[in-house]
Amino acid sequence: MTRVLGNPTLRLFIGAALISLSPVWVKLVDVSPTTSGFYRVLIGGAALAAYLLVSRKQLALSKRAWQILLLASVFFALDLWFWHRSINYIGPGLSTLLANFQVFIMTAVGIVVLREMPRPVQLLAIPLALFGLALIVGLDWQSLPADYRLGVIFGLLTACSYAGYLLSLRRSRQHSTHRLPSREVAVISLVTAVILGASAIVEGESLAITTLDDAMWLVCYGILSHCIGWMFIASSLPHVSTTEAGLALLLQPTLSFVWDVLFFARPMSATELAGAAIALVAIYLGSRPTSKQAQGAR
Repeated sequence: MTRVLGNPTLRLFIGAALISLSPVWVKLVDVSPTTSGFYRVLIGGAALAAYLLVSRKQLALSKRAWQILLLASVFFALDLWFWHRSINYIGPGLSTLLANFQVFIMTAVGIVVLREMPRPVQLLAIPLALFGLALIVGLDWQSLPADYRLGVIFGLLTACSYAGYLLSLRRSRQHSTHRLPSREVAVISLVTAVILGASAIVEGESLAITTLDDAMWLVCYGILSHCIGWMFIASSLPHVSTTEAGLALLLQPTLSFVWDVLFFARPMSATELAGAAIALVAIYLGSRPTSKQAQGAR
């Protein structure tokens, strides 16, 4: 265990593997999408808060940082709200792949708002990703089941919300003196839990956990994927190369597809497999310049 904790590359890929299980936990639990999101951030946020208390780390966040973190929490709540519904409609693999399209939203924001010149490979990645998506979902959109189309739309809305969350989190970190954003993510997690809890009440959804199995899966979701997986990735990023970080970014949606096939017997045609491979390559190419910020880690 000491060897694992001391090896940043190993931590990076273990963290990516743990995070890739996030949509699996959502699919396994018999609760509403909003409820599963609520417990992810509540359990994960409580674990991070406990870590901060035990290690006696103070928040030390400015008023401006708090304002930005509140905005990030709104984006993260939307992210989970859309993503969990997408998982239920189209499965863990495709929903996670679509969520990682956030790299293209980030590129667009960089061009339009931040006046950043994209690399040629980033511009190539966008149509490549769309082509891969077309191979997966099919070219005849109207022939697809209504729930499937809704799941794809929710997946793309997840990407937009996730990009907003990442931009907000990055802004909150600009003047931070702390190496890891554990404080910021703990705050965002707990505020997001309040937002999703209120959303569940408005929707008329119960927050009750009725079975031991559901409780176990939700604890795995909050602790293994949201807390430990993220901590492994965040702690390793300053010590690994951009290429390694980019490969970890690619590993997460790839493994989510693998889990979808293995655990839920998702049928995959040769055309869909080719589309998934093309989309994953596009995500990798589009994220390489900023991959050290772990944009695809969910």
